[in-house]
Amino acid sequence: MRTILLFVFLVQLNFGFAQEKFDVTSVTKFQTDLNSEYADAKTSPLMAEDLATFKSLDFYPINEKFFVTAKFIRTKKEKPFVMKTTGDKKPVYVKYGEAHFILDGKDLKLNIYRNIALSKKKEYKDHLFLPFSDLTCGNESYVGGKYIDLKIPKGNTITIDFNISYNPYCAYNHKYSCPIVPLENDLNIAIEAGVKKFHD
Repeated sequence: MRTILLFVFLVQLNFGFAQEKFDVTSVTKFQTDLNSEYADAKTSPLMAEDLATFKSLDFYPINEKFFVTAKFIRTKKEKPFVMKTTGDKKPVYVKYGEAHFILDGKDLKLNIYRNIALSKKKEYKDHLFLPFSDLTCGNESYVGGKYIDLKIPKGNTITIDFNISYNPYCAYNHKYSCPIVPLENDLNIAIEAGVKKFHD
């Protein structure tokens, strides 16, 4: 079971990483790739009845406003912790750093995490995990928040493209166990970007 869950997590990681500069083409590719993943019965998290009628996920319009360059502060001496999930899975993460940025005139901060088990795999040693929620959650977007995949930055800034934020698998199928967005990553602002909720 653990192997299956890890495979599911690795599949979700392939959806895209934020670019250093805003690029509409890369966001469009992210959307196309995501739709392809969900349309394929071998990789789709959708339940059988949803897969049978699936055409496309619903995305917010691509908006450069939601591409930000944040100040990155590496946090040191952080203790690993078990991130709460929607199921029985108990993944161990560590807070890797903080992203500080301004959006709509508001000073915002998001904690960025690193999956301990995943970081030991060569191909994912630079991977970082950004779960977040915002004022759209429970309305236009999934109530449980969204995820963004990032890579460890080389300097003291990190780009975050909310246009490539995606829903956890449990937004589509209750059989999956997904990390729950930590309370400190709940933004008091509407992030109208990325994937919208699947069902009204």
